[in-house]
Amino acid sequence: MYRFLLTPRWWGINVFVLLAIPFCVFMGSWQLSRFEARVDDHRDAKAQAASARTDPARPLAELLPVDKATSGKQATATGRYGEQLLVPDRELDGKSGFYVLTLLRVDGGRALPVVRGWLPGEADAAKAPAAPAGEVTVIGALQASEQPGDDGVSARGGLPAGQTAAISAASLVNLVPYDLYDAWITLDTAGAGMTAVPAKAASDTGLDLKAFQNLGYTGEWFVFAGFVVFMWFRLLRREVEFARDARLGILPGEPVVIGSPDPAQDDASTPVR
Repeated sequence: MYRFLLTPRWWGINVFVLLAIPFCVFMGSWQLSRFEARVDDHRDAKAQAASARTDPARPLAELLPVDKATSGKQATATGRYGEQLLVPDRELDGKSGFYVLTLLRVDGGRALPVVRGWLPGEADAAKAPAAPAGEVTVIGALQASEQPGDDGVSARGGLPAGQTAAISAASLVNLVPYDLYDAWITLDTAGAGMTAVPAKAASDTGLDLKAFQNLGYTGEWFVFAGFVVFMWFRLLRREVEFARDARLGILPGEPVVIGSPDPAQDDASTPVR
């Protein structure tokens, strides 16, 4: 009855099933591992943020370049404040406002973007307090350069002079006349009248939409594996039914007439004219 499994058609079906099921299981397991990795990163980021508040500040050069291990760490730098810019469309505690961003020129002439605080309302240079004069030493949480379109980072252009949408060397290079660090810090203690901006977790360390997409893809791949098995058994059942019907002389699409009269009787009963 099952000799049809040795036909070329069924060889192709069986090979496809034997390849598809392990592939779906592998992809589902990989997506699950990605979700678990994001959960671990989120847990590590929370622990790192908690320890960063008590860890002593380290010189900026020791923490560069910024990565998952150094993001949020307390950094210290000494220099003189230079140009000041505003970063509009930033929310804090559910309120809209703007960051006050001042460039700190350190030894060697490079500038470190420093977020000195947040103010509510529309970005207005008249509202932002002037930066301290002379040499200063700042302490704050180290942050990686932002990318337009990231969470909370506007991607719109055409901003007025003295404003920037993202805090990054790529965005600031055309706004200031000196070299920049590919990083920035947010001060632990904001300037007069401003609110300190809390540090953000490193990118790809939160339980965001991408993390739950990985979890959703995990379920989809395992559903695909189950669907392949279901369809194989369904095709097998149909093939067995066709083989059984063929043995009984029932062809596909041929009507079965129950109680059909004897053809000889039909001929005998036909009147002759």
